[in-house]
Amino acid sequence: MAFLLGASPRRARLLVLATVLVLTTLYLVFHIKQDVGAPFGRGLAGSTGPQTTNKGAEEDLGVPKVPAAAVSNPDPVTPVPAPAAPAPTCLKFEELQRQKPGPASAGKRKFPLVRPPPGCRTYNLSSLEALLVRMKTVIKDPDLYRLFENSYPNTLDTMIKWRGFAREQLGTEGAAAGFGGQSSPALGPETDEELTYVITGDIDAMWLRDSASQIYSYLPLLEADKAHDSLAGLWRGLINLQARYITISPYCHSFQPPPESGIRPTHNGAFHQNNPQPPYDPVLVFDCKWELDSLASFLRVSAAYAQRTGDLSLFGKYKWKAAVRAAVDASAAMQLGTYADDGKVQKSAWTFTGWTNRGSETLTNDGLGNPSRRDGMVRTAFRPSDDATIFQFLVPANVMFAAALEDAAPIADQLPGADSKALAADMRSLAKEIFAGFEADAVVPHRDFGDVIAYEVDGFGGANLMDDANVPSLLSIPLFFNSSASVAGAAKSNSPFRVQPRDEKNGTRKRSKHQQQQQQQQQQKTETRDYAQIYRNTRKFVLSDANPYFAKGPVISAVGGPHLGPGRAWPMAALVAGLTAYEPLSSDRAPAEVRDEVAEQLKMVLDSTAGSGVVHESVNSWDEHVWTRSWFGWANGLFGELILRIEEQDKGGANGLLSRSWQ
Repeated sequence: MAFLLGASPRRARLLVLATVLVLTTLYLVFHIKQDVGAPFGRGLAGSTGPQTTNKGAEEDLGVPKVPAAAVSNPDPVTPVPAPAAPAPTCLKFEELQRQKPGPASAGKRKFPLVRPPPGCRTYNLSSLEALLVRMKTVIKDPDLYRLFENSYPNTLDTMIKWRGFAREQLGTEGAAAGFGGQSSPALGPETDEELTYVITGDIDAMWLRDSASQIYSYLPLLEADKAHDSLAGLWRGLINLQARYITISPYCHSFQPPPESGIRPTHNGAFHQNNPQPPYDPVLVFDCKWELDSLASFLRVSAAYAQRTGDLSLFGKYKWKAAVRAAVDASAAMQLGTYADDGKVQKSAWTFTGWTNRGSETLTNDGLGNPSRRDGMVRTAFRPSDDATIFQFLVPANVMFAAALEDAAPIADQLPGADSKALAADMRSLAKEIFAGFEADAVVPHRDFGDVIAYEVDGFGGANLMDDANVPSLLSIPLFFNSSASVAGAAKSNSPFRVQPRDEKNGTRKRSKHQQQQQQQQQQKTETRDYAQIYRNTRKFVLSDANPYFAKGPVISAVGGPHLGPGRAWPMAALVAGLTAYEPLSSDRAPAEVRDEVAEQLKMVLDSTAGSGVVHESVNSWDEHVWTRSWFGWANGLFGELILRIEEQDKGGANGLLSRSWQ
């Protein structure tokens, strides 16, 4: 400090301040690196995350053990073979869109024809081509037909990134080194287990929810077929690969290509910013956010295949049963509230923290999220939009999961072995508990709309009144039930909302006195509630400016969400509004009134593509040229679903929606 003696007091103060700032910056950089970087990489599968718990505390608090499948895969990473070279003459879909190939549609919108040539499509399906030919005679408006022609095949045309068969895993001796230089198991001969890797579009990874929804859109074309090249084979491959992923990490939502594909893993820049516990292997998992609807989507697409084809062979032969067991156990572990009956804070089976400048990308309370009180529903940290929940009982996700558990339980029932019957029983029991929690907390009064279903609740009486565009949403609830008479009615035949106290002697959980009283109160509520009316109240709320994320404007008025912010409507939500308008749960209106509502939704989607001829993720409600993601398979599949639903339901003849002009 001798150099300061000859300096002026002002200069000396400035030099001291600069020195302090430099030292502070170095200190913060060092500790941020420690806090953010240290938890990542392999070798931390046993880490307990941000919470500290004394040895044996899990047993003391009565916390169910996290299922083995919920812990990061301890095996070394699998080597990735060299990727196959793409066909040099095939354009990437984004480039094809930029070229706007013709011929343009004959209407005023002049939509391009953006289907790749047959040789460049990722999957060709003859029944789809026959459907497109037939629908050209049904859809009279050239722009509406072109949007259907581009959108409905979009996933099959461009997003079936790889199809093939699983390969046996051999030992690690002599195998290639994986990430971090660790030895990885070598791949052996092919098996007969089909695999299908489906990307979301412009993101080269497989989301459980998105891929299931994308393939589900082709349900009308699904037939029983043992051929690998059939749509049934594609569907089986998706179920098998999703089952593999769930057994690896049931709390994760998006995954890397399977090693058999030869496709290198996609780099995720958020990996070093996020700290989920248990951690995950970035060679196998693309991103890891606990989203309950991911597991619901797997069960839904499984049940749809079984119901449509009658084929149960794959469910008992490969990893499906293990995946469902992992899903049930992982979800049951997340039924715990924040506090035990004696007030102790309970250890959560999954936590998440992230370095971010967006509040929706991390959880409060050191990764626990906001406190919850156990009511039977399952806590989920993130929404289907990949945004963090505010209150962790995300109601639409719980309803979808419970309905999917009921629909898929008969598959387990029909598989051999006592463990299969036990799995089916656990699936139904978990669904009952979820519906009981729904009864307890999900219906709340609204000052303008009467009783409505809350988007999120916490079990303490807190409720988040909103809806988000992404499915599952409140708006989409009728789509999860085979019978749409009512939310309660759809479950009553198999899983009544009322749940009897469970006896610990039989390996089940005992209810506290508070929970028993709560159950009795809910039994009384069930006998008086009109769930059809409650859903209709909710629907009116969701499709109004009382919903804080309803984006209203001259281009498109539909539900949006915090993922892209206020004023950004998602065409997906308009399509769901159209689909649910036909459900008896939505209303008992005359067909002409329903037709008018569907027409309004259809026209908004038709007029909000900015001339691209495909459905976007989001659109500025006041400027159709401000949009996100023109390569988004999920929304494009939903557009096809709506068109086929209109053909089935609309009996308007010459005045029908597919017969009229949209010019």
